[in-house]
Amino acid sequence: MRAVVFAYHNVGDRCLRVLHARGVDVALVITHRDRPDENIWFRRVADTATELGIPFVYGEDPADPAIEQAVRDAQPDVIFSFYYRAMIPAGVLALAPAGAFNMHGSLLPKYRGRVPVNWAVLHGETETGATLHVMEAKPDAGDIVGQTAVPILPDDTAGQVFDKVTVAAEQTLWRALPAMMAGQTPRSPNRLAEGSYYAGRRPEDGRIDWNRPAAEVYNLIRAVAPPYPGAFTEINGQRFIVAQARRPLPGAAPLVPAGAAIGLQVRDGDVVGLCGDGGLVLVTQLLAQDGSAVTPQALARHLQPEQSNEGNR
Repeated sequence: MRAVVFAYHNVGDRCLRVLHARGVDVALVITHRDRPDENIWFRRVADTATELGIPFVYGEDPADPAIEQAVRDAQPDVIFSFYYRAMIPAGVLALAPAGAFNMHGSLLPKYRGRVPVNWAVLHGETETGATLHVMEAKPDAGDIVGQTAVPILPDDTAGQVFDKVTVAAEQTLWRALPAMMAGQTPRSPNRLAEGSYYAGRRPEDGRIDWNRPAAEVYNLIRAVAPPYPGAFTEINGQRFIVAQARRPLPGAAPLVPAGAAIGLQVRDGDVVGLCGDGGLVLVTQLLAQDGSAVTPQALARHLQPEQSNEGNR
């Protein structure tokens, strides 16, 4: 099997290694340059390709005629996409006579679209996974080749779940490749009506609405915790990032006086968030906007002008 691979991020790194280990002839890798405004906490596929001796080019736009020509010149049997950021045009996909396949970070048809791991954590799911599927013009809509499930534990952050999904992607591809290389790719329907689609998320979407129930606030904190931008709140015009938190054990929550304002509080030496349903979130790591740690004592001093107000946003 001769392949062209569009890839980025940790899933791109691991799946490219699986192809190499299975003996797939990867003729070309197309990857992204790092953006200057992003937090590079993941593996660079360009480094992986260099390590494995595979030719690579940078390509931000797969509709670029130069990229299409590079794929054509590589004469692939198949095209793979592993966390490449852009939709690959149908004309490029058609250059692979044995098909084009994408690795998606959810159990399709659930959570089609962008950042599926973050959306799954935000919605309190207890399971997600990775799915290898046929690429079509519509995103994440083609037949399913294989998928692997992983659990989402109650206190898992999106970063921790993403690590699990990366392993699930590796396992899914490893199992599927022998049949694919024998020309017997398995396919099952991707029943879109039974699933869901979500768009991308912006850093501003991490703003905490303390009027929401504590379970929802906690899921938001988990869903965007570092290495993602983080959930945040503002007090007296200053932004604070809730980087780590947990829910209190039954009977172990700090006492909050009746009528206390919702939002961040300092109680019994702990930072807590009081939510709209009266539930609490225990904040175990609070950061200023510059990334420096904020102690309970420092927060208490900052909260003093707010004591006569309705609460922080």
